[in-house]
Amino acid sequence: MITVVVADDHDLVRMGIVRMLSDAPNVEVLAQAATGEEAVKLCRQLQPDIVLMDVRMPGIGGLAATRKIAAFDPNIKVIALSAYPNDPFPTKVIQAGAKGFITKAATPDQMLDALRKVNSGQRYISPEVAQDMALKPFSQSPDESPFAQLSERELQIAMMIIACDKVPDIAEKLSISTKTVNSYRYRLFEKLEIKGDVELALLAVRYGLIEDGLE
Repeated sequence: MITVVVADDHDLVRMGIVRMLSDAPNVEVLAQAATGEEAVKLCRQLQPDIVLMDVRMPGIGGLAATRKIAAFDPNIKVIALSAYPNDPFPTKVIQAGAKGFITKAATPDQMLDALRKVNSGQRYISPEVAQDMALKPFSQSPDESPFAQLSERELQIAMMIIACDKVPDIAEKLSISTKTVNSYRYRLFEKLEIKGDVELALLAVRYGLIEDGLE
C-alpha cells in the first residue's frame, strides 16, 4: 500500500486528484493540505510514503516545503506537481529534494506510474519536462527564462510578491526580517533587470510562471 498526502491550494484540483487516487488499487490518501506549512505538518504527523506537492501554494510554498520534508525525513518522497512545466520550477524543486516532477496535464495512468516508480526508489519526470531539462545545458536560447538565475529563496519571494503578499507578511511567513525580504527583493529585481512589482508580474506571465488573468 502506498500512502499519500495531496497538497494543492486549489480545492477542485486537489479533490480531483484525491478522487482519482481513491479509485486506484493499493493507494491510500491519508490527508490533504492547502499550504506548504500544512504539508510539512501533516508529513511530520503521518509519515506518508509520498507527498504530491503543488509547487505554487500560499505561505512558504511547495519549494520550501519540499526542502523541509527532505531534511527531516528523507524516507518521505516528494513528487512535485505543477501547471507550469517550464524552468525554473522543475530544476529548482529537484534540487530541493523532490524525487519526481509531473505536470497537471498528466493522465491518471501517468500519475499512478509516477507514484509507483518513486515509491520503489526511482525518479519520475514527465517526458516533456525531462526532454526540456536534458536539452537545457546545450541551449542558449534568448527566450530562456531569466527566473532560472534566481536562487531558491529569491524565486520563493518573487512568487510571493506576484501573489500580492506584502513585505511584512512575507517576513512573517518565512520567519525573517522585513529588511532581509527587501534585500532579496532588491537583488532579484536587479538580476531580472526590472524596477517594480508590476514588471515582475508581467515578466512572470511572459515566461509562463503564471497565467495572465488567472493568478
